[in-house]
Amino acid sequence: MVRRKNSRTLLKLALVGVAAASMAACAKKPMPVTQQPAPPPAAPPPTPQPPPPAVTQQPTGPLPGSTQDFVVNVGDRVYFDTDQYTVRDDAMPLLDAQSAWLRRYPGVQVRIEGNCDERGTREYNLALGARRANSVRDYLVSHGVSADRIATISFGKEKPIDDGSGEDAWQKNRNAHTAIVSGAR
Repeated sequence: MVRRKNSRTLLKLALVGVAAASMAACAKKPMPVTQQPAPPPAAPPPTPQPPPPAVTQQPTGPLPGSTQDFVVNVGDRVYFDTDQYTVRDDAMPLLDAQSAWLRRYPGVQVRIEGNCDERGTREYNLALGARRANSVRDYLVSHGVSADRIATISFGKEKPIDDGSGEDAWQKNRNAHTAIVSGAR
């Protein structure tokens, strides 16, 4: 009986050993430790990019010092009453602006063109147109514009800006026009 007990104990031990060996055989083998690849080097910080160029707005409007600048921003024509050549009060601010502009651009030469409406003789209107042109010239000179920069001419009734007949057309045609002849941009 002792033997039997020993053999049973041996058998139990053997079974336990086989079971342990079986379990060890079925167990997952640990992966061999390998070195992980080094992470790629960190990218250098981004180089600051200059800001995009500022969008500059192109100037709209006439180029300063140009004939168009004079016409658009100052005005090139003053008007007169019937048979008159005296500068009207409402024309003075425009002529003040012309004189300031001409002083700012001293290389500009102008011609004052005196005009009349269709009424009256050709000779009368040529004389009246000359007086109108000289009246504007004298005003500009008295406000600091050099006289040698200003020429005058009379067109009388020969160059109307309104071909109509009637008070509306006549009012437009009784004028002195300041034309830039040289030196503007």
